[in-house]
Amino acid sequence: MKGTVLGIEGTAWNLSAAIVNEKDVIAEVSDMYRPPIGGIHPREAAQHHAKYASYVVKGVLEEARQKGVDASNIDAISFSQGPGLGACLRTVATVARMLAISLDVPLVGVNHCLAHVEVGRWKTPATDPVTLYVSGANSQVLAYRMGRYRVFGETLDIGLGNAFDKFARSAGLGHPGGPQIEQFAKNASNYIPLPYVVKGMDLSFSGLSTAATAALKDHSMEDVCYSFQETAFAMVVEVTERALAHTGKNEVLLAGGVGANARLREMLDIMCNERGANFYVPEKRFMGDNGAMIAYLGLLMYDSGNVIDVENSHVNPNFRPDDVDVTWISRDFEEGRQS
Repeated sequence: MKGTVLGIEGTAWNLSAAIVNEKDVIAEVSDMYRPPIGGIHPREAAQHHAKYASYVVKGVLEEARQKGVDASNIDAISFSQGPGLGACLRTVATVARMLAISLDVPLVGVNHCLAHVEVGRWKTPATDPVTLYVSGANSQVLAYRMGRYRVFGETLDIGLGNAFDKFARSAGLGHPGGPQIEQFAKNASNYIPLPYVVKGMDLSFSGLSTAATAALKDHSMEDVCYSFQETAFAMVVEVTERALAHTGKNEVLLAGGVGANARLREMLDIMCNERGANFYVPEKRFMGDNGAMIAYLGLLMYDSGNVIDVENSHVNPNFRPDDVDVTWISRDFEEGRQS
């Protein structure tokens, strides 16, 4: 694999651009949308991305130039094509098209979910893992099989990160909710029974979040946060363990912003140790949404000839990871893993 790709992420909160090659991240510049109150407003987030796109792109090009890589060295432009907030996706896609045209290089549309998986494989020793991907809007258990990443389980309503944020807003904790819930949970004294909703291999977090809010009437913030975490994390670990047993794989990769939570990592590590599986987590900078993951998957796709014309570069807010033909992983790799 060879090449240098500039990737742009902007599915929701974070606007981020990065330049990578096969060895490492050369440069990365980000600017996050921070609402004054409440959660994300798609139109306002898109306006933020439009306002700061020039700053982010110029910044990453300048940072790369200082390291000996200028615009003429860029082989392709990649962007987050979906899933995500439509207004944000369209803004980032417009920037990516403009760069591809001005630099006269190919354009690559990247699935945001798979970018989380592939940057984890890049930055850890994981080769063929079951991936637990938990972020604000997405909660899925995925693994590669027969040319695609298959979804073995997923949320039926809201993502785990959004469930935390929903509870945090109701409790007056502000945004983002996950880190604050984690801190309160460390000082808990009791576990409070809350709805544990696993349906087959799928999950539901909306009712759990509502029940946690209602529990604040009779219990301390610390105990509710602890119980919310323990219940939600037990649910996703259970589904991950089932997928591990079903696929026969021996690696688990944690991806997505919620994966920064130390308790979730601990629970997954315990499960993997009991099953004799290896557990991997990339460094924190690669857990949340970032330009490097978009650039790296863009590099994999560019190198395998998976590029698109500007005319066909429409965004897809509902872009599922199992809709993507994985051209960058050889079928020989899978056959070798099974033998």
